[in-house]
Amino acid sequence: MIAAWVRGLLRHRTGRLAATAAGIALTVALVTALGSFLTASKSTMTARAVRSVAVDWQAEIQPGAAPDAVLAAVRGTPGVRAAEPVGLVRSTGLQTTTAGSTQSTGPGVVLGLPDGYRRTFPGAVRLLAGTGAGVLLAQQTAANLHAAPGDTVTVQLPGTTPASLTVSGVVDLPQADSLFQKVGAPPQSQPSAPPDNVVLLPRDLFTRLTAPVAAADPAAVTAQIHIARDAPLPADPAAAYTAVTAAARNLEVRTSGGVVVGDNLGAALDAARKDALYAQVLFLFLGVPGAVLAALLTAAVAGAGADRRRQEQALLRTRGLPPRRVAALATAEAAVVGITGGLLGIAIAAIAGRAAFGSASFGGGAGAALAWSATALLLALAVAGASVLLPALRDLRSSTVAQARREVGRARSPRWMRYGLDFVLLAVCLLVFKASSSNQYALVLAPEGVPSISVSYWAFLGPALLWLGSALLLWRLTYLALAHGKPLLSRLTRPLTGTLASTTAASMSRRRRPLAHAAVLLALALAFAVSTSLFNATYRQQAEVDARLSNGADVTVTQPPGTSTGPGAASALHVAGVRHVEPLQHRFAYVGADLQDLYGVRPATIASATSLQDAYFAGGTARALLGRLAARPDALLVSEETVKDFRLAPGDTVNLRLKDDRTQTLRTVPFHYAGIVKEFPTAPKDSFLVANAEYVARTTGSDAVGAFLLDTGGTHQHGVAAALRRKLGPSATVTDITQARSTVGSSLTAVDLAGLTRIELGFAVLLTAACAGIVLALGLAERRRTFAITTVLGATRRQLRGLILAEAFTLTAAGLAGGAVVGWALSQMLVKVLTGVFDPPPATAAVPWAYLAVTVVATVAALTAAALNAARRSSRPPVEELREL
Repeated sequence: MIAAWVRGLLRHRTGRLAATAAGIALTVALVTALGSFLTASKSTMTARAVRSVAVDWQAEIQPGAAPDAVLAAVRGTPGVRAAEPVGLVRSTGLQTTTAGSTQSTGPGVVLGLPDGYRRTFPGAVRLLAGTGAGVLLAQQTAANLHAAPGDTVTVQLPGTTPASLTVSGVVDLPQADSLFQKVGAPPQSQPSAPPDNVVLLPRDLFTRLTAPVAAADPAAVTAQIHIARDAPLPADPAAAYTAVTAAARNLEVRTSGGVVVGDNLGAALDAARKDALYAQVLFLFLGVPGAVLAALLTAAVAGAGADRRRQEQALLRTRGLPPRRVAALATAEAAVVGITGGLLGIAIAAIAGRAAFGSASFGGGAGAALAWSATALLLALAVAGASVLLPALRDLRSSTVAQARREVGRARSPRWMRYGLDFVLLAVCLLVFKASSSNQYALVLAPEGVPSISVSYWAFLGPALLWLGSALLLWRLTYLALAHGKPLLSRLTRPLTGTLASTTAASMSRRRRPLAHAAVLLALALAFAVSTSLFNATYRQQAEVDARLSNGADVTVTQPPGTSTGPGAASALHVAGVRHVEPLQHRFAYVGADLQDLYGVRPATIASATSLQDAYFAGGTARALLGRLAARPDALLVSEETVKDFRLAPGDTVNLRLKDDRTQTLRTVPFHYAGIVKEFPTAPKDSFLVANAEYVARTTGSDAVGAFLLDTGGTHQHGVAAALRRKLGPSATVTDITQARSTVGSSLTAVDLAGLTRIELGFAVLLTAACAGIVLALGLAERRRTFAITTVLGATRRQLRGLILAEAFTLTAAGLAGGAVVGWALSQMLVKVLTGVFDPPPATAAVPWAYLAVTVVATVAALTAAALNAARRSSRPPVEELREL
């Protein structure tokens, strides 16, 4: 009997089953897609963190340990692919004579590297000029000494005679910060910057030169073992971090304390694990609402045929079928739509993954994709059970023929309306949102160096309450408008229905419950599309802002410290594609005992090369504060931290100690505090100062430029940078914003969020169109008997078509208005609550007008198509319609 019943449903209720399966498919596809992307993203973050580290571990040999025995123990440790001994000693100075001029530097560092070091750690040393064998100078050191391959450099080591060495090449040390770390020291005790002067020597030459130093003071020469690992790591960055840090501690134990490990790989994974949790947060904030909405759509589709299902159940029971058999038939219907929708959703997710990421598994492993597919299939059965089976069982327990024909218009208003639940939820939402602001909306709690991290799920309560409260409030407003607005509805629908206007208004008022449900569902779908699109657009905007802040401009040419290039050198940088070149001074100034970065700018032109937003400043707009620098040369913009530390008030005198280029000593230069700068191109994220470049040059006797910011109009940055590298050679560092996009910020910004955005926004449009079209179409289809009877009673085709269109227009107006308001409120809350995702936080949310226009057009088109189709069906002869029903 069950098979016959299923065949009958497929033959006679095809549209209803297909619509229910489609709603389940959207739920499954969205969960599968976002879940697979989340898993793949975590794996990508782990792999990216591993690739970003040149030297996995730096094991520093402790005093009293035997270096050879420790090296053997390290090489025999499981998971260690290679281990190379490295020596380090401090030099008291470097000197070279070129073209009759002698250049000297202050203290520096001399490294001794074995022959195979560059092959073992290819990312640690990058050759810029000359050969990679022999004596190598770091790029900045070569610039300080005006040295090139073939020149002779004199290295002074403590307690020995100077050694003259021939330079073989000039190199870059991309990870100098970690290379010259203080192994074993906490992060706050690490050097603020790597050494300015670095010489790299072959291991044998290093050992020979440092032998007298080691004999006089063994602690003066540091011995390290640089380690490359090949142990497999878990895909999740948090699990990988735990595994790596445990392995590092195990190595220290295996060597009986002979080494202290500088865990560079663990530090990279430490940052990635926090970003992985933010990816999980984004999944919950942006994915779960869509899945819930798709489930609600399924419930609405199934509910559209509730009256017919109750009538069928009543007929089956009247003919003697026991309740248990009726329940079995309902279970079969739920299983059919659940399995069909689940498999269809998995197929849609695979197609979306291949289209957006080139892989059905979204770039992750097949195992993870299968796991998410299985989970989503179980979810499909659960949604089908909740949407189809549970209502059928509930009706089975209490339904009668009279109840199956009850009129919803006579039902009293819901109890929650009388108790004001919507107002309570919104009030609690505001309280929770305000409470979340007290901790700066910190969602991910990840104490540095602590293996355990967590998410503050309390912050999820605010958006969830806003969803629920706004949905109930919209339901209340729509319900009350339809219940008490019959005169207004009658006037508004008269152009469409003529003399049937009063009947149309009464009909919509009588059906205010299903119409309110449909309007809320449409509004929530639109709100999901609006909030998701605004968040994604804001995310892309801030990722670009972060890259521009870090790089400074489209292309930036940085001068090594110690060079004296003035603003006039900008003319040499005008290669093809460059629209404007802006010089930027970089000095170091003492504020009391605190050494800070000082940037000298030309207030009238600095905005021409880089984007300065009002959000970067406090106490005025960007234009106003730069105007203060122009109007008063000794004006000074100070970071918020400095203002708080020194309790500055506008107009206060700030005495900075700057290096005077004429006397090579520090001199006190007075400035006046004019405003707060929170972010600035190329500046660090902590304390720094911004001043008028002309005033800085006049008071210090030097107009030396630290960097040139190049505006290319936002295009051809990579080509311009390549041309400048060929022209300038290794004497300057050229970076472009395309490099910054992949290196700055977090590993979260480096994942392929563009593909995820396309998937999310595509699903949002589908959900919106489905909520608009399918729900209206099924609701109208279930009322074909009513339309036929109305025709028999004398209604014309034009009046009947007007009745249907009036209902569609009412639903459209309520859904669009409610969706716009709720979506805007949700997007504002999401941007605030997810502040930690953005770096820097946005001043305003970005609005993707084109996408929103497409969403509105798709919604209106779906509603119009459903209404016109119902109007066309209503033109059939009433006798035929009643005979079929």
